[in-house]
Amino acid sequence: MAIPNITIVGLGSGDPDQLTLGVWRRLQAADRVFVRTEQHPAMSLLQENSIAYTSFDSLYEEHASFPDVYEAIVGALITEALSLGAADTAGQLIYAVPGHPMVAERTVQLLREQCAEAGINLDIIGGESFLDQAFVSLGIDPIEGFALLDAAELNPSLLQPQLHTLIGQVYDAYTASDVKLALMERYPDDYEVVIGHALGVAGKQEIVKVPLYELDRTPGYGNLSLIWVPRTEDATLCNRSFERLHEIVSILRSPEGCPWDREQTHQSIRKNFIEELYEALEAIDNDDPDGMQEEFGDVILQVMLHSQMEEETGAFSVYDVIQSLNEKLIFRHPHVFGNQEASNSEEALGNWEQMKAEEKRIKGTDANRKSVLDGIPPDLPALMKAYKLQKKAAKVGFDWDELGPVLDKIEEELAELRQAIASQSEEEQAGELGDLLFAVVNASRFIHADPEEALTRTNKKFRSRFAYIEEQLRISGKQFDQTDLTEMDRWWEEAKRHS
Repeated sequence: MAIPNITIVGLGSGDPDQLTLGVWRRLQAADRVFVRTEQHPAMSLLQENSIAYTSFDSLYEEHASFPDVYEAIVGALITEALSLGAADTAGQLIYAVPGHPMVAERTVQLLREQCAEAGINLDIIGGESFLDQAFVSLGIDPIEGFALLDAAELNPSLLQPQLHTLIGQVYDAYTASDVKLALMERYPDDYEVVIGHALGVAGKQEIVKVPLYELDRTPGYGNLSLIWVPRTEDATLCNRSFERLHEIVSILRSPEGCPWDREQTHQSIRKNFIEELYEALEAIDNDDPDGMQEEFGDVILQVMLHSQMEEETGAFSVYDVIQSLNEKLIFRHPHVFGNQEASNSEEALGNWEQMKAEEKRIKGTDANRKSVLDGIPPDLPALMKAYKLQKKAAKVGFDWDELGPVLDKIEEELAELRQAIASQSEEEQAGELGDLLFAVVNASRFIHADPEEALTRTNKKFRSRFAYIEEQLRISGKQFDQTDLTEMDRWWEEAKRHS
């Protein structure tokens, strides 16, 4: 019994003249020839020379998806190779594919994975790929940088405007529509793209330039179609990439960059981080999309600057920061990226906390903590810190079971504050006020209201109502020293009714 063998050959990108002499000799000598598709110009050469072949075109009609078609093709080839091997005629089976076997041919990759396991030798003989003709016909020099992407799996994150982008396997207008939507995530609607049909095939080649929005409205798509998105140095497009941001921050911190940026340290711009966060929160509270866009960028800049400082010392880069974040998100969401389940937000939060604890156990971070209250940043606003302290204590059972005793505690602390105001020092009064606020924070937990956010809303409400008082004074032609509390309180009540 001979060792089974499959020889894969490339038919070139289109014109029969692109077929190599070595491939042609193999086709002539083969006992069995299989072709992935008969829809290729080079097939005329086989027909003219009476070379019998079997096409897998029928499988495209029998299966619902391309992956199923490819698996069926590979299965049929392996079965045939084993059959020929048993008949001691192995080595005569040829599988011919369009272009080059190693360029955009999923069946070849599957054969590479499965033939060894099946005990089948696999030989691959190259041919001219559609890339060769694309470079010639479109005038692309690949040394400028280019990316080859699959239309069926096009993700906007893969697009880089600084590179020539060739998108293959654009079989029809539906695929072109998907490509258009992906490209519009990174390119303007009127960006000029190029459609290439049957590149290198005499009498059939067609090159069409269209604005991006017309990509799926242009007829002629088929097995030999591709899309070219020319590279650009347009700052508007390049500035939409994270890599450009990293480059800019690196330049700012370089010897040739900005003197102020070079002088900064973690400590010198530490306060900026806090300020930018609060400005971002203000934009959120104001439901201001333009403000959010700007302020979120300022927050990201702080992350970039601090990361760049560490990159300069060799400690880590912003890409390490991103990797750590991605790994954390995947690890803490086993109900999304693993085999656990979560049917509601409560179960999802439970999974998060469970995996967070497991993460700490693996890293050994809990072993360095002497108290369950450790791990709360010391510079948090006092209300927020109180909230987090109480949540941590509650996790180990140090908490009331219901809201009633919490409200009683507020009344108790209020009574103690009254007593302190009547007979004690200002320092003791401040201490009692702190106890009252801490008890109020406890109540906020039980009614599921973040105290920091609740007080922020009240501050905003106060500002709005006080502005109404100021407006009424202006209308009346008065100043604050020309009114009294009774009149201002009346306006305050009016403001409450109007809000």
